[in-house]
Amino acid sequence: MGSVQNQPKINVGIMDRQTEVAGRLDGDYHGDEFGPISGRFSAKTEAEMIVLTDEANHETHRSTSIRLTGQEGSAFSLFNVTIGNRFHWERTEDQTFQGDLILRPRKDGTIVAINQISLEDYLTSVISSEMSGDAPMEFLKTHTILSRSWLLAALDRKKKKTERPTPANKTTKKHGEVIRWYDREDHELFDVCADDHCQRYQGITKIESEQAEEAVRETRGTVITHQDKICDARYSKACGGITEDFDTAWDDKRVPYLRSISDASVPHRPITTEEEASAWILSNPEAYCGTKDERLLEKILPDFDRETKNFFRWRIETSRTELEEILQEKSGFDFGTLQEIVPLRRGPSGRISRLRVVGSKRSMVVGKELEIRRWLSRSHLYSSAFIVKAEAERFIFHGAGWGHGVGLCQIGAAVMATRGFSADEILKHYFLGVEIKKIY
Repeated sequence: MGSVQNQPKINVGIMDRQTEVAGRLDGDYHGDEFGPISGRFSAKTEAEMIVLTDEANHETHRSTSIRLTGQEGSAFSLFNVTIGNRFHWERTEDQTFQGDLILRPRKDGTIVAINQISLEDYLTSVISSEMSGDAPMEFLKTHTILSRSWLLAALDRKKKKTERPTPANKTTKKHGEVIRWYDREDHELFDVCADDHCQRYQGITKIESEQAEEAVRETRGTVITHQDKICDARYSKACGGITEDFDTAWDDKRVPYLRSISDASVPHRPITTEEEASAWILSNPEAYCGTKDERLLEKILPDFDRETKNFFRWRIETSRTELEEILQEKSGFDFGTLQEIVPLRRGPSGRISRLRVVGSKRSMVVGKELEIRRWLSRSHLYSSAFIVKAEAERFIFHGAGWGHGVGLCQIGAAVMATRGFSADEILKHYFLGVEIKKIY
């Protein structure tokens, strides 16, 4: 494991492919060749140059890339930032950040807005953005170590990728089959995005709790390792009682520390048949993430996540005609009259990685986990751990869990923390055969 002497600075993509970026600079900011500038600003592209204008709409500067650096204590805001992009809670909000603002043009005439910030300051925001600051301290420490590990592993992979390129996202199409998975390394102009596809990062807007800052401070430089390498630590909201194997959601490879486990104080057998999947999804098993404690959920989840109810076991009903429309819109294929939806392969948590959609005009196989969720919903199904029942002109989905289910289960981990488990114990429950080490 390469030692990290000091915390790195990272580039976080806050807004991407925007025709215009607008915001406000609180305090004096300087560019490489201009400044000071403060107050409201906007940026557009012109002939592959960024054109920056002030609140009086006077041009301040134009360049192929603009970096704005504030004095100590300065902060900048960006207006109408999308959060929950393409998920069921999508919305926009104004967000405030510390660190540098970098504006770069894309060849299609759009702009990307990047926040360059130190890793530990980034983590304070991630912990505050991913969960409520009132969450149990051992849970906040758990998530801090997890997020730091994921990010450092991602930066290491990005560095190696320039030496030995491999696709981050993969699509295989052959007759009657579309298998697609999405990883988090397709950001060529920045290290990570600010939304749920990477880690939720909403600047200092959400930092309302000293607990999040304390969790980052107390775990500074601490990471999860496996065989002396920093772990690519994944997580989702609620596994549904059993976590999932890495290859159900992503590349066809086994990751030793991202294997399915029972998320309970009692063992649950992995799902191996459709009968077992049906019995599991229609049951209410003992599981850490099966909590009904509303006061605990208020302490764990940010307000917009609490809008999602019944995530441990859920039911969605869609008319046949609406599902036909959704399928055509999402897949690009006209299935005709939808006849059946058939799971072909499931992982141990019951999540489907290959699904056959049968219509009067065509039959297609779709995978993996996230693509299945996208094809069958206007936004996303909560998870791909579901069974389908066709009744008259309706399709009824009964499902389990929220998210891909790989690695740490956020709600399960928070429940473990309230029951007295330490951060180290929680991490070693979800990530098999790992060690917790301080590297800077």
